[in-house]
Amino acid sequence: MTEGDCAGTWHRVAKLADLAPDQPKPVSIAGLAIALYRIGDAVYATRDLCTHAFACLSDGWLEGEEIECPLHGGRFHVPTGRALGGIVTVDVETYPVRVEDDVVLVRVAAAH
Repeated sequence: MTEGDCAGTWHRVAKLADLAPDQPKPVSIAGLAIALYRIGDAVYATRDLCTHAFACLSDGWLEGEEIECPLHGGRFHVPTGRALGGIVTVDVETYPVRVEDDVVLVRVAAAH
């Protein structure tokens, strides 16, 4: 079930209980690979693809608010998607997240 608005569509992607702290979870929305992160009481979503080379960030290592790509060690700040170092120089795309009654929803624009 989704709810549309002018900035995109909200998609139900997981239950909050399915997100382990410090363990990224891969999900897919209409063929778009997204990684979910539970950091403290917050949930974040980024594109699940390193901007340097083909590697799933959900296979990487999450430490604090940083995810490290498993392929070449590039690091990103999860809340903002900012490239932090290593070999990456291009930020990773982030998506708005909200949690309603233990359901995690991610908003994705119609033309992704």
